[in-house]
Parts: sequence; C-alpha cells; structure tokens
Amino acid sequence: MRVLAALSGGVDSSVAAALLHEDGHEVVAVTMKLWGGESDTGCCSVSEVEDARRAAAQLNLDHHVFNFGEEFEKHVVAPYVSDHAAGRTPNPCVECNRHLKFDVLLRRAELLGYEAVATGHHARIVTLLDGSRRIARGADTAKDQSYVLYTLTAKELDSVMFPIGEMTKEQVRSHAEALHLRTAAKPDSQDVCFITRASGRAAFLEQRIELHPGRIQDQDGATLGTVSAVEVVTLGQRRGLHLAGGAAARYVVDVDLPTATVTVGGPEGLLCDELELENLVWAADAVEGVMNLQCSAHGASLPATVTLESIGKGPAMVRVQWHEPHRRIATGQSVVMYADLETSTGLEEVVVGGGLVR
Repeated sequence: MRVLAALSGGVDSSVAAALLHEDGHEVVAVTMKLWGGESDTGCCSVSEVEDARRAAAQLNLDHHVFNFGEEFEKHVVAPYVSDHAAGRTPNPCVECNRHLKFDVLLRRAELLGYEAVATGHHARIVTLLDGSRRIARGADTAKDQSYVLYTLTAKELDSVMFPIGEMTKEQVRSHAEALHLRTAAKPDSQDVCFITRASGRAAFLEQRIELHPGRIQDQDGATLGTVSAVEVVTLGQRRGLHLAGGAAARYVVDVDLPTATVTVGGPEGLLCDELELENLVWAADAVEGVMNLQCSAHGASLPATVTLESIGKGPAMVRVQWHEPHRRIATGQSVVMYADLETSTGLEEVVVGGGLVR
C-alpha cells in the first residue's frame, strides 16, 4: 500500500513510519509546515522539521515538506484568536486534526495517489460487527489520544492508519532505540505550537486583538485584585491571578467579558449538574443514553446521560446530565462521548461523537 506518513519530528510519528516501512508498505514521509511565525516548541518549530527530516533519512524514506500555512492560519490560528476575543477557551489541537491532518493532508494525499495517511497518534481503529469502523482508545491508556480525534468520521477512517495504537509509549521508545533513531528519548510536547514559552499566550493575542484589563471579585462582589487581560482568563483557573495568599484556594468561577469582571470562589463554585454541547460530530448516527464523557485531552471519562435537543429551529444540541456533580467546563472546549460496543475483537470503548461546550 502507498502510505503518506506524517512526521512531526517526535518519536511517535517516527516509529509509526518505521513500522509501516517494516511491514512492506511503500512509505513516503511528509512534514506539514503550518506556522511561519515565531515558535520555540511543538510541531511548528524549525527544530521539529529538522528532526523529522533526520528521522526520515535514518529510515531511508523520501521526505517532503508541505506548506499549509494559509490553511493553518484560516482554520486554527484565526479561530483561536476570535474565540479568546469572545470569551471562549479553544482547543487548537482538535481543530488542527479536524482541518489540517485529516482534511487538507488527506485530500493532498489522494491527489498524489496515496491510499492512506498515517500518523503517530496513540489510538486504534476497530471494526464493529456491522462492518463499520470506529476510533477506539490506544493500548496505552495514559497516552491515549482518541479525544483529539473525535472529529474523524467513517469516511476519513477508510484512509487513515495509526500504526502505534497497539503499543505502549515504553514500547514505542524501545523500538526507536533499537533503530537508533535520534527521536528515541525526545520528550513529548504538549504546548500550543504557535505560542512561544518565552512570550506566552497574552503576548501572542495582544498582537492580534485588543486586550482589556479586568477586575477580580469574590462571589459577594468584593474587589480582590485585577487582571491585565480578561480575554486570557479561563473558567477553573487558579494560577496567575496574583491574589493575596493565606486564604483557601480560589478558582475562576465566572468570566464576564462585557464588564471585564472575573469572579473567583471555592472549588464548590465550579460544580454543575449538566452542560450543553453544540457543533456536534457523530461517528455514525446520533445517539442518546448513558455513556462515558471525557472533557480534556488527558482527563478521566465519567458517566452521564446524553439527550438530543434542538436550538430553536437551528441545528441539534446535546444536553449532558452528569450522574454526580461535575466540574464545569469552559465554553468552547471539546467533550467527547464514548460507548462500549462489540467489535470484531470483543468489547471496546469507542468514540461515538463529540462537540463543543455551549
């Protein structure tokens, strides 16, 4: 099979490409050049592209760089900025997968005559008893990345491969060491790739939108301090508020952008019984009932009852009712729904859909 292997410069994608090559596939490596601005971390930095090139050379694979900077700006960076300006908390990694890796790159691969695109995600593709394909959790549950892949539908899964999905991270590194890959001991990157460590999120946003100082108050309305930019404060935040010490832990329980007011309170102020999801993506048909929901890339999944509703005459919405009080999730964040379904290899926890907190 002719496979285009996406090399980010990390150990996971390097080993994914190596496994495909070892299995006899015709593999060509490609690195996506997404960000032309300043970057010192993640898959957008110059060093990552160089690491990908070296890994491809060690594996004796042809290596190409595709410049998708315009698409990245349109589908990831610009929405990231506008979400912050509107008081939402975006997840750019989900949007990069949705629009770049598994849309733009897939279409380019098809044009070039490749049968599949492979990535180094820790996730698996399983087959249900009816023959349909779904995303299941990776073998290494601590590194599972199915959460950030929920936007993939059956159409994309027909042309996608996750070669390391059955491996643990330790096994991936061991395989890289056996191949003497330079990426073998490279640490994982979990930062937003176009936000530099040196400057940070506020400095990045300040170049693109006007930021506004805000007032911090307690739940009784008493002023406790100020923030330099209310647009970068998010629900549940504790650090960076610079409140006087000595008091019990205080978290952001509300951000009111029009009045530039941040309200803080104890952890109990973050609890809720339900939430609403919009911009839904379903693996197949929309479903209701009891399932497990995951609210962050590395968080635990918890049971909830999912009910389909509508937004007036508009698109469908999901109402989530937690079985126990749950910490509130910031508007704009992704929530992914999982269900235990019978597959060709047994019962598996698979992605059935996901959406954004309304």
